[in-house]
Amino acid sequence: MGINLRFSLYLLVLCLVSQALVLCNGGQTSRFVRKLAAANDMPLDSDVFQVPPGYNAPQQVHITQGDLNGKGVIVSWVTIMEPGSNAVLYWSEGSSHKKNKANGKLYTYKYFNYTSGYIHHCTITNLQYNTKYYYEVGIDHTPRQFWFITPPEVGPDVPYTFGLIGDLGQSFDSNSTLTHYEKNPIKGQTVLFVGDLSYADQYPNHDNARWDTWGRFTERSIAYQPWIWTAGNHELDFEPSIGETVPFKPYKTRYHTPYRASNSTSPFWYSIKRASAHIIVLASYSAYGKYTPQFKWLETELKNVDRTKTPWLIVLMHSPWYNSYNYHYMEGESMRVMYEAWFVKYKVDVVFAGHVHAYERSERVSNVAYNVVNGKCTPVNDQSAPVYVTIGDGGNLEGLASNMTEPQPAYSAYREASFGHAVFDIKNRTHAYYGWHRNQDGYAVEADTMWFFNRYWNQVDDSTSTNN
Repeated sequence: MGINLRFSLYLLVLCLVSQALVLCNGGQTSRFVRKLAAANDMPLDSDVFQVPPGYNAPQQVHITQGDLNGKGVIVSWVTIMEPGSNAVLYWSEGSSHKKNKANGKLYTYKYFNYTSGYIHHCTITNLQYNTKYYYEVGIDHTPRQFWFITPPEVGPDVPYTFGLIGDLGQSFDSNSTLTHYEKNPIKGQTVLFVGDLSYADQYPNHDNARWDTWGRFTERSIAYQPWIWTAGNHELDFEPSIGETVPFKPYKTRYHTPYRASNSTSPFWYSIKRASAHIIVLASYSAYGKYTPQFKWLETELKNVDRTKTPWLIVLMHSPWYNSYNYHYMEGESMRVMYEAWFVKYKVDVVFAGHVHAYERSERVSNVAYNVVNGKCTPVNDQSAPVYVTIGDGGNLEGLASNMTEPQPAYSAYREASFGHAVFDIKNRTHAYYGWHRNQDGYAVEADTMWFFNRYWNQVDDSTSTNN
């Protein structure tokens, strides 16, 4: 083969590789081509927003974990015409002849010129692990039946699969994200939701009817498996110009969390244990400075994590700490300064955040040496630190964040401005498989993957750059 031919082939290969990705100071910046226009909302007459038939039929049915260890479920729903029954009938598979009954509580609220329907929350406790339960709501008028499966008993080698969704909204892209999650062959059993639900605050006067449409849209998933809630900035609904000065009013009334079970004093920060994972939810938009309730709670909570029982330590928040997009750049910096040293000390495995409407995964890095005068303010590789994943790419109407900082920083392993979701599939105490799926691909296609090695039981270098 002649020198000129070999050189031409070399240039051809180099060109093809450069079309797939850009190699910068950091990892990979995907050059996948997708539309960058604002997402379009689904019309209000879409089938996903349909009101269920029947007089006073319960709608917006959703569940979340109702206790610390996974033997409880909070069942929530809305009735419109009248309050109706607060009760939930439930029974395990194969025992429909023996139905149990739990009674809930009723809530309503007003926001500007909107008055909510009748919001029901009912906590079912003392369930059996790893059991399929059927439940029924609306038992006095138009009953509707759903089901869920409780998690296995908490233990170090219990496999379990979590879905990851954030910043969902109610656009056509939102529907695509939820569909891709539902049809992913790696079936998620519980969704870890990292904030920004309905985007009702983006409509005139924070149109709270958009909370109702979002609840009906997501019911097809959330009535059958728990979604673990994180509060985002679009849940604040703080708007003094229309007389609304109570932050989080609609969100707090509609979406309950089991915060008291983990000795939290607020529904915005709490923890749960599920299978082999200890999940901590933090509040980016509640006070987190030293001496605040959230600070004191987290300080105690991290000390109480038992990695011999729940080896996987996962943290959820809304505003990311490591973000190489120009959108919301460094908005999470003050919380990072407060808490990052704890994350390294206690060897958090992974942190999932939203807020930035794109996808990014970091290497294991920390930036905890800086003390104002020493100049050590650059993130460094740290195998005791978590991987930081930004997954605010659910499909909201504001569109994608495509403007990235250049060059790509060394801490950034992979980034892409696409809508999608992810799955975190725990295998045992030492290994978990992670995959991110963009909406434009087939349901089984993974655009970014990583094998996680547990920081407590298997602290070997699992960085992308090392593996490559």
